[in-house]
Amino acid sequence: QICVTKMSTRNCQGMDSVIKPLDTIPEDKKVRVQRTQSSFDPFEKPTNQVKRVHSENNACINFKTSSAGKESPKVRRHSSPSSPTSPKFGKADSYEKLEKLGEGSYATVYKGKSKVNGTLVALKVIRLQEEEGTPFTAIREASLLKGLKHANIVLLHDIIHTKETLTLVFEYVHTDLCQYMDKHPGGLHPENVKLFLFQLLRGLSYIHQRYILHRDLKPQNLLISDTGELKLADFGLARAKSVPSHTYSNEVVTLWYRPPDVLLGSTEYSTCLDMWGVGCIFVEMIQGVAAFPGMKDIQDQLERIFLVLGTPNEDTWPGVHSLPHFKPERFTQYSPKNLRQAWNKLSYVNHAEDLASKLLQCFPKNRLSAQAALSHEYFSDLPPRLWELTDMSSIFTVPNVRLQPETGESMRVFGKNNSYGKGVSNSKH
Repeated sequence: QICVTKMSTRNCQGMDSVIKPLDTIPEDKKVRVQRTQSSFDPFEKPTNQVKRVHSENNACINFKTSSAGKESPKVRRHSSPSSPTSPKFGKADSYEKLEKLGEGSYATVYKGKSKVNGTLVALKVIRLQEEEGTPFTAIREASLLKGLKHANIVLLHDIIHTKETLTLVFEYVHTDLCQYMDKHPGGLHPENVKLFLFQLLRGLSYIHQRYILHRDLKPQNLLISDTGELKLADFGLARAKSVPSHTYSNEVVTLWYRPPDVLLGSTEYSTCLDMWGVGCIFVEMIQGVAAFPGMKDIQDQLERIFLVLGTPNEDTWPGVHSLPHFKPERFTQYSPKNLRQAWNKLSYVNHAEDLASKLLQCFPKNRLSAQAALSHEYFSDLPPRLWELTDMSSIFTVPNVRLQPETGESMRVFGKNNSYGKGVSNSKH
């Protein structure tokens, strides 16, 4: 179970997270595409301390962490009697594997079909080892997703637990944002960028309001349906923000999308961690290349960030000198640039540079929250009904909201014409 503690706040809704770590955790080093770098070790022993947490509405709250651990969430073992002639949910023979989609260090993903209703599904088959038990990332992913119902979050249909495997049965979504951008190089159509970003923020706002951080935002973890529906996926590193907890490991987010505070060794963060990733993905969709594609190590990654945003100091980032890995003499002293100097296509889209600048803030507390970002002027020409949808309603149920064809020249042509709204009219103002 995930418990939420009652606490006093100053007009904010944020809490930090806790899930008691297991003693032995198999290291998850999944690499799904060649251009990502992963090194995960997201578990530490809890400690007693007072920590400062960045809340959903960009205010800060203080509370004391507790070392009293709660029982780790468990996946229920399905034990319904087997009957090949009458397949049911929760049974291994209820699904047919069609083809392998990918394989990681502890799991294999298959495209499959339900024998119950014929629906296409994605089967994430996790191999269990007797000496190690169920990988904790799988338990965490299943525990969190069972309670999340939103149009922009991948739906967990079923869980099958046998002696050899744990299978998570998800809705099938045919591609992800990484593959979509690879298929359409040079930057996506600006209208499509706006709709993808709106959906990403919508899903994040939903989980942040429920005290959950994703912690591994990157294009590979954003699924795209054939209708353009964007869905947050791969919650293996997500955290439920319940009883105030210990700090996290800084080995959390794929390097290109990892914020500078984490790169510098900070383990005290909240929703602001996800918001840096949003900024990186936003720039990548518009520009057509990763915002900060580090090629070497953490030092190189930080240099790429500081080259654009400026090398931090105590004036621009209070407390930066106290971070474990911040050594001023190791970094070139850069002055901040206008973002359009680094990514010229931001200047083609009204308010895009301003929104990106408010997401890509080195100082974590200055980053825009998901809810606040949804109210940014960048989205002002979208239909007002988008802000009135129920959680499970798709944005594409709103008239005139649809993806535009990706021509490969969309951003260049848009830069000349600088007109928007053919597919998504009805100004909000």
